Amino acid sequence: MGAGASSVMGLEGEAGGQQTGLGDLPESCVAAVIVHLDPPEICRAARLSRTFWRAASADLVWETKLPSNYRRLLALASDEKNPHKKSCLEIYARLCRPNRFDGGTKEFWLEKTSGGICMLISSKALLITGIDDRRYWNYIPTEESRFHTVAYLQQTWWFEVDGEIDFCFPAGSYSLFFRLHLGRTTKRLGRRICITEHIHGWDIKPVRFQLSTSDGHHFRSKCYLEKPGTWILCHAGDFVVENSDVSTNLKFSMKQIDCTHTKGGLCVDSVLIYPKGFRGGNVFTTDTMT
Repeated sequence: MGAGASSVMGLEGEAGGQQTGLGDLPESCVAAVIVHLDPPEICRAARLSRTFWRAASADLVWETKLPSNYRRLLALASDEKNPHKKSCLEIYARLCRPNRFDGGTKEFWLEKTSGGICMLISSKALLITGIDDRRYWNYIPTEESRFHTVAYLQQTWWFEVDGEIDFCFPAGSYSLFFRLHLGRTTKRLGRRICITEHIHGWDIKPVRFQLSTSDGHHFRSKCYLEKPGTWILCHAGDFVVENSDVSTNLKFSMKQIDCTHTKGGLCVDSVLIYPKGFRGGNVFTTDTMT
């Protein structure tokens, strides 16, 4: 009888019976599956059919991809009166875009794979010793910075850059870097060139980096600056956030204060904070100091 039933079903199918496909799956079932994918995979799945597209737009899917303190982050990112009325997908898309704050000197965005926060802090938000003395430092325009300007050191005896930030980072592990460039770049006949005339002193003594957090953790490292003509990320330290609803205070610095020699020819673009393990550029290894 089973064989007969199978035969009848087969004949009906051949006679023009309806065929089933991915689009016939209930949206709730599709949503229950794709909620376990990461955001780029969800976006690819949405292209399979209308059912997948509708399921991939559901709040229950995207709410799981948002950090637990997303309402606080959205309030910082949006100028709208009622930003929370947006769908979870719209909120996620908004947080994934660069969001400027603090007078446009800082920006943050959601990293799509880890769900952690990435942050850029402009050189104009840093405390640079001697920055107001044009004999030593200048702000120069460049297309190679997200903030379109960098602090350029011609020459100094005392090199010190300090910074501080309070921010409600989503829970997770993070790394902090200084984005630096030996030499000053420009364009001639449409080609990028690096002017190296002021580069000196960085091979004599290492630059020392420090990072401290409000929960009492300290990280110190050092390295010699090399690779003129290339933007490098110097690793200053790592930190861990356990509570997303509590603001984390970070203090960080970069110093070379040995006054036995001068140093110069360095561009200071920004400080970057990434989820630990994320690679967003040419990372320059530093030696941990105890």
